[in-house]
Amino acid sequence: MPENNRPRARQKTVSSGGTGVHRRENGLGTGPVGSGGGFHGGSSGGGGGVSKAAIGGGGIGLIAIIVALLNFLGGGGSSQPDSGISQDNTAAGSSSYSAPAVGKLDRTVAEGSRPKYLQMLGNSEDKVTIMMYMCGTDLESKHGMASADIQEMAAATLGSNVDIIIYTGGCKQWKMGGISNSVNQIYKLENGKLRQLEDNMGSKAMTDPSTLAQFIQYCSKNYPANRNELIFWDHGGGSVSGFGYDEKNSQAGSMGIDGIAAALRAGGVKFDFIGFDACLMATAETALALGEHADYMIASEETEPGIGWYYTEWLTEFGKNTSMPTIDIGKLIVDGFIDQCARRCPSSGTTLSVIDLAEFTHTVPDKLAGFSRSVTDIITKKDYKTVSNARYGTREFAKSSKIDQVDLVDLADRMNTAEGKELGDAVKGAVKYNLTSRNMTKAYGVSIFFPYNKTKYVDRACSTYQAIGMNDEYSRAIKQFASIEASGQAATGGTQSPVQSLFDLGGGSGGAELIGQLLSGFLSGSDRSVDGLDDENTDFLNDNPLSEGETAEYISANYFDPTALVWREEDGNYVIELTESQWELVHDTDLNMFYDDGNGYVNLGLDNIFTIEGNELIADTDRDWISINNQPVSYFRTDTTELDGGEYVISGYVPVLLNGERASLILRFDNEHPEGIVAGVTDEYVDGETDTVAKSMTELQDGDKIDFICEYYTYDGKYQDSYPLGTTITINGDLKITNTDVGSGNVRLLYRFTDIYNQEYWSEAIIV
Repeated sequence: MPENNRPRARQKTVSSGGTGVHRRENGLGTGPVGSGGGFHGGSSGGGGGVSKAAIGGGGIGLIAIIVALLNFLGGGGSSQPDSGISQDNTAAGSSSYSAPAVGKLDRTVAEGSRPKYLQMLGNSEDKVTIMMYMCGTDLESKHGMASADIQEMAAATLGSNVDIIIYTGGCKQWKMGGISNSVNQIYKLENGKLRQLEDNMGSKAMTDPSTLAQFIQYCSKNYPANRNELIFWDHGGGSVSGFGYDEKNSQAGSMGIDGIAAALRAGGVKFDFIGFDACLMATAETALALGEHADYMIASEETEPGIGWYYTEWLTEFGKNTSMPTIDIGKLIVDGFIDQCARRCPSSGTTLSVIDLAEFTHTVPDKLAGFSRSVTDIITKKDYKTVSNARYGTREFAKSSKIDQVDLVDLADRMNTAEGKELGDAVKGAVKYNLTSRNMTKAYGVSIFFPYNKTKYVDRACSTYQAIGMNDEYSRAIKQFASIEASGQAATGGTQSPVQSLFDLGGGSGGAELIGQLLSGFLSGSDRSVDGLDDENTDFLNDNPLSEGETAEYISANYFDPTALVWREEDGNYVIELTESQWELVHDTDLNMFYDDGNGYVNLGLDNIFTIEGNELIADTDRDWISINNQPVSYFRTDTTELDGGEYVISGYVPVLLNGERASLILRFDNEHPEGIVAGVTDEYVDGETDTVAKSMTELQDGDKIDFICEYYTYDGKYQDSYPLGTTITINGDLKITNTDVGSGNVRLLYRFTDIYNQEYWSEAIIV
C-alpha cells in the first residue's frame, strides 16, 4: 500500500496538570457505553450522526458483552431544552462564523425528462398550500425544536395566497402551549398564530403511511391549490430506515421509503417540491420513490443540526411572489439553512440539495444499472479488494451510526470505471443546487446505501428496492459485495475482540488453513459467526458470483494474518512490522487503552495515535490519554475523512451524563483545530428504540453539568458496569481538549487493525 494511503494518525497536544484516571464508586447501570469506535458498532440510530446505546446489566461474561456491543449504537446526548428560543437566528458573538461555499444554480433540464407537474399561473396569482408533517418526537419534548421552527414560520409574512397547514403528533410533551400531547391535531398558521382546525385526529403513529395519506387528502380537500408543497419534519434514516420516530408509538418503527411512496400514491397530490427537514434523506432511493409524485426534492445527505431549516426568510419571499420558480424557492431554503448552521453551529458538517426528480428518474436509472454491472464485473474478476477500498474511501454520512450511506458521485468516481463517470455526470446534472459547510467535501447532493459496516441490512434494502421499482442490477452488485465481505469475516474466524490479548485468555482466530472449514460452516448455515446475521437476513449470500472454493481461494490470497501482530522492542520502542501486502489489506488502525485502577480495568476507548515508518507501526507508550479540562475521558474515534488539499477531519465521541441524562460529546480534530473542539452533543437511544437518526443539539449551554462515563471490567474478564469518571464539570465557556497523564496505575495498550472485510483484529497487549 502506498504510504499516503496508510491510516492517518491524530496529532495529540499534551499538557501537564491532569487529574489522572479516577473511577467513581457508584455504577450507573447503563450497560456498555463504548461502540462506534469501541469493540464494535451497532445498527443505525441515535442523534446527529451518532448512534444509540445498548442497555444491559453488569456481571455478564466479556465475550457476551463484546457480542452485545455489536448491537450498540454509539453516541447521543444534548443540552438542556431551550425554553427561550429566539426568532432571531443570528448567533451572538459569531467570531467563528465562516461563510459557506458558494453553490451554483443549474436551470437546465436534460432532454427527454418528463414535463413538470406544476402549471404556473404567474403574476403571483398561484395559490400555495404548504403541508407540514411535523412529528415532534423527542426533538420537541426534550429540546423544543419543533416549537422553534413553528415560531420561525410565524415570523414570516405570508400573504393571502399561502396556507401553511401543520399536522402535529408523535410527541409526549409539546413545549408550545395548546398543542396536544395525547392526540394528533391539525393547525393552520394565520397572522403569526396557530389556529386549530382539527382537535382530535386520533393517536395513530405518524410513521404509519395511512396517517400521512389522510393528512394529504385533508389538505387537498380543504385547502385546494395549484401549488402544493410537503415537508417532513422529524428524525430521518435514509435508504434503509426511511422517515420518522413517533415517540408515543415507538413500536411502530419508521416509515420506510416504500411506505412514503405508498402514502403519496394514496394521497393523490402532485407536489411542487417534497422536502425533508430531517437527517439523511437525500438518497437515490428516496428520489426514485418520489419521482412520480413531485417535481423536486429538497433534502440533506448528512445529519442535520438541531436548528434545522430556517423558515422565516424563504416563506416571506414565497409569500411576496407565489409564482416564484420552484428551483429558486429551493435555493432560498438551502442558502438559509447552510448560512444559519455556519453562524450558529460552525463545527457541524451540513449539506442540503435541490434535486430535479423529473430529470433524476429519467437519466439516473440506466446509468446506475450500467455502473452496477461494472461493479459486478470487478467482483466477478476476483478483485473484491478494489471495490472494498473504493467503498471505504468514499464520503460517508452518519458514519458512527453505521447506516452505510455514501455519496453516490464520490462512490462512482472512486470505482474508476467509464460507467462510474457516466453515473456521476447524470447525478450531478440532476442536482440543481447543492451547498455544504466548508468542512464537507465530496458531498455532491445524493447518497446511496452501499453495505460495508452492517451487511445485515442488505436484504431489507433490496426488498425496498423491489417495492419502489428500482432495477435489479444495483441489488445484485451490493449483494455480491456483501456476500464476499461476510464470507471474509466468517472465514477469518468471525468477529474479533481484544479479549485474548487483554486478559491473556490465549487462543486466536486460527489461520489461513482454517478458512475453507470456517467458510463452509458459515455458508451452510451451521455457523453464523458474523454479527447480526442469521437465517432471516442472509439471502444475499446466494448472490456470490464466486463458488465456495473460489471464495476460499480469494480470501486465502487476501487474508490479514493476525499472527503478525506481535511486538518487538527496538531502540526503546514497541514495533509491529507488516509486509507491504499485509498493509494493503489494512483500512484502519487505532490505539485501545485500558487503565488498571487496582480493582479492574477502565476502558479508555480508541484513538488513532501511532507512528508508521515504512512498514513498521511504532506504538505510542507515553501513558497519556485524551482529556477534557485535564480529566482523562473515555473516547472512541469513529471517523477519519481526508478532505481536498491535504485537509482532514477526525471525529469521535465521549460518553457522558449531560444534566443527568445519557449523551455523547462529539469531538472533532481538523487542520483548523488540530488540538480538537467539542463539535456537538447528541441524545442516546435505547437499543431498538429507533433505526432513524435524530437532529443533534449542537451547543452546550453555560450551567450544563457533565459527568464522563467509562466501562469497567474485572480481572477475570467480565463487564461489571459503567461508572462516572473524574468529577462533575459545570460548563462555563469552551471545553479544552488535550492529552494528559493517566496516573500511576498499570496501563495495557493494544492496537486494533481493521481489514478490507471490515474485520477487526487486536494486537498483543503492552503493559506500561
